[in-house]
Amino acid sequence: MSDRPYTPLLDTVDTPDDLRKLDKSQLRQLADELREEMIDAVGQTGGHLGSGLGVVELTTAIHYVFDTPTDKLVWDVGHQCYPHKILTGRRDRIRTLRQGGGLSGFTKRAESEYDPFGAAHSSTSISAALGFAMANKMQARPGRGIAVIGDGAMSAGMAYEAMNNAEQAGNRLVVILNDNDMSIAPPVGGLSAYLARMVSSSEYLGLRTMASKLARRMGRRVWGGLEKAEEYARGMVTGGTMFEELGFYYVGPIDGHNLDHLIPVLENVRDSEQGPVLIHVVTKKGKGYAPAENSADKYHGVAKFDVVTGKQKKSTGGPPAYQNVFGETLAKLAESDPRICAITAAMPSGTGVDKFAQAHPDKAFDVGIAEQHGVTFAAGLAAEGMRPFAAIYSTFLQRAYDQVVHDVAIQNLPVRFAIDRAGLVGADGCTHAGSFDVTYLATLPNMVVMAAADEAELAHMTYTAAEYDDGPIAFRYPRGGGTGVEIPEQLEKLEIGKGRVVREGSKVAILSLGTRLEEAKKAADQLEAKGLSTTVADMRFAKPLDTDLIEKLMRSHEVVVTIEEGAIGGLGAHVLTYASDEGLTDNGLKVRTMRLPDTFQDQDDPMKQYDEAGLNAPHIVDTVLNALRHNSAGVEEARA
Repeated sequence: MSDRPYTPLLDTVDTPDDLRKLDKSQLRQLADELREEMIDAVGQTGGHLGSGLGVVELTTAIHYVFDTPTDKLVWDVGHQCYPHKILTGRRDRIRTLRQGGGLSGFTKRAESEYDPFGAAHSSTSISAALGFAMANKMQARPGRGIAVIGDGAMSAGMAYEAMNNAEQAGNRLVVILNDNDMSIAPPVGGLSAYLARMVSSSEYLGLRTMASKLARRMGRRVWGGLEKAEEYARGMVTGGTMFEELGFYYVGPIDGHNLDHLIPVLENVRDSEQGPVLIHVVTKKGKGYAPAENSADKYHGVAKFDVVTGKQKKSTGGPPAYQNVFGETLAKLAESDPRICAITAAMPSGTGVDKFAQAHPDKAFDVGIAEQHGVTFAAGLAAEGMRPFAAIYSTFLQRAYDQVVHDVAIQNLPVRFAIDRAGLVGADGCTHAGSFDVTYLATLPNMVVMAAADEAELAHMTYTAAEYDDGPIAFRYPRGGGTGVEIPEQLEKLEIGKGRVVREGSKVAILSLGTRLEEAKKAADQLEAKGLSTTVADMRFAKPLDTDLIEKLMRSHEVVVTIEEGAIGGLGAHVLTYASDEGLTDNGLKVRTMRLPDTFQDQDDPMKQYDEAGLNAPHIVDTVLNALRHNSAGVEEARA
């Protein structure tokens, strides 16, 4: 045992320039310290843990070998980027992850020059890296595009679209396939590491190039035969034939945690003229932290936790999460309706489809990160008489909008869209916020759009959607726990396009869509205390509108306020259009719309986000009072 004192290395590394000053023999120690730093930080903040732990060595090796930020490093999805952030000048802020005013949980251009491309949705990295590579090539500037993409993200067609167009980039494009789950790799060990080093070496590539030129001169038949022989020989050993067909030079698989294997291969690729290159590395999610390694989900996403025990500090008790209400309700409905089936795009637990799958495994489909396919698959199921529920986060359904329009709405097929994560989502920030779904769905002919005010309403809407066969229907609900209302045993089939009045008044009417209903009730209490009699209506439907209810309230109240957890173009816009068309505002009626602001809001506590958006009870009260101040009677009444 050495008597030499232990000297921390991570304290000496603020940027990759510092990292590249270290000796290769020091990188193992640095990676270990980096892993410990990440575990400690996420223990305090919560966030994505397992994926980052799996790429500690890979992150270290990439920044050591390549010239970042001149070489543009693009992390697919970006949830594994915490080690990258620590090594790129953000270690002093790493304990602000996913908090208001702190670091984003994903890559973000505004944060650092080392984040050349923001990401939080999957399968965009190769396209972006190709863009960087070609831009530099066309401008005769140095700089590669380096994409790190997980095997899960390779289930999306966009990754292959990019690879199919990558050949022109040549050696300026490097794709690193981080394989931490799929079984596409043969056993990884000394032999495969040796082969990877060999086929990426300058000697091999030089010999390969020389042999290619010679074979070409000998004739097309000889060249074609040798090319096929080499391709299939390497394909049998490495599994890379598919990538070769797409125009990539395949290297791997190699152990993504062995720096002695990683560094030489990355250096060979960096120094070669061969390209584009795909390097296949095999890693383990949660690597180096026993609680994560032993967990079924590898601690993919965690709350704050005790670093020693790994025990997460999750809140216990309280109302059920909305996604679980949906999943359990759908599973119960399917017991008596064999036509019901569920589709999710790689988010079974996040959408509650896992609950359905436990009860009905043959009728639950996880299509992977392939929302476009999932929606059209649902359309096919619906066309053949099934009752499919496409359970997709609002932010991810955006990725399949053409399919919603072309394959579902135009054909008026009864696909049921269960839209999770509606509204603002807290720590995940703007990339995951469900801000636009009402706007982009309610504009479509044939579409029905509902929004649940609480968990009981969600259960009713799930039942209503199951029974609706006249065309596509969508219902949205937020992230997190409900309000605590009891879900009735006997569910109600809602009348399409009809809202409900939950509180009667005479001067002010608040038309709420979604879970702002509780804030609307609080605002009504405060307005009543000021002598302003207030009606509160839960509209339930953004499309079709309850025009009878809207007209009744507009003709009997002085101020009408709409409120929703979505961007402009939703409920408020539709109500205003109807009121204008019918002349309901001609007699001095004051209509105000409250919606999300025209900005992308950063991560924060959800209540603070809605404060920033101006959609909590005090903001409703202020909106009403400001509207009343436009006439003298309103001023006096407001002051009273």
